[in-house]
Amino acid sequence: MPSLLHFGEDDLLNCRFAVSPLWETQEAVRTLNRPVRHGYHAHWLRRIRAAAAGLDLAPLWLLMPQRGYSPDWLGPPPLGPAASFEDEIAAVRAADPEVARAETARSLADTPGAGASPHGRALLADPARTVRELTDLLELAWHTLVEPDWPRLRVLLEADIAFHSRRLAEVGLGGLLPEIDRRFGWRSHTLTVEVSGRHERHLAGQGLVLMPSVFSWPDVISGFEPPWQPTLVYPARGVGGLWTEPADRTPDALVRLLGRGRATVLTALDEPAGTTALAHRLRLAPSSVSAHLAALRDAGLLVSRRYGHQVLYERTPLGIALVSGGD
Repeated sequence: MPSLLHFGEDDLLNCRFAVSPLWETQEAVRTLNRPVRHGYHAHWLRRIRAAAAGLDLAPLWLLMPQRGYSPDWLGPPPLGPAASFEDEIAAVRAADPEVARAETARSLADTPGAGASPHGRALLADPARTVRELTDLLELAWHTLVEPDWPRLRVLLEADIAFHSRRLAEVGLGGLLPEIDRRFGWRSHTLTVEVSGRHERHLAGQGLVLMPSVFSWPDVISGFEPPWQPTLVYPARGVGGLWTEPADRTPDALVRLLGRGRATVLTALDEPAGTTALAHRLRLAPSSVSAHLAALRDAGLLVSRRYGHQVLYERTPLGIALVSGGD
């Protein structure tokens, strides 16, 4: 049965996009234990295999049932459109132990035998210790599995948001949602999400957080119980090419016109990106990329806009024409 999310007029005004490094960390941990997700991440899995083997992720996996509830205290909705991992993990660390125990028990009940297992009994016996230890484990998983690749992941997630934000302006929320994923349907201010298990919720003015994810592919996830803001997680665009190394496709004519560095930066901006992410992707010094971006913007080939704590650059129509004309 599908999940149903009912929108009122105020809900349409309170929808937002978000990126969550904490969520990607949780889903990276989940992906390690779910072979069905491995297809697009083979390169990443090979690279982190040795480091992942040094993590005891069993307590987290126990709270990630194949079908069922994962505790909201362990992965609350993102605090803002561009929250840092440090901000998000601080919220997890501050979880109320009694709420954590109740949600942990509910999650364990969705996996036969989990509550009676040694790990399950330990999680329930001392909820304050459980909060401390699982928060520490999540933080270690972030540093080991996700943080080294976060610039690359963030570029993909922010590009997804930039694309869908433009589509939102063009077709509205009702037109956008079915475009984001074929499992989303929209009719008469009700969003239908084709997921396992039935869930129905009136948003009651809270609106909806739309969150692209790299590691949740191929799943869509509709979740978070009151009082959390409802959140819909969907696979980000471009996951298939995430781990491939980009070929140098800078047109020779553009190199002769702009120079190698500026031409490479302009060509790389298929989707909006910031200085740090571009420097990481192109293996250039951030100072060099910043200088190239400033020159390209001054020449009318790029525009910049602020997103959260960073500035994103994207091509102007003139910049697009120059890159396309060089092919």
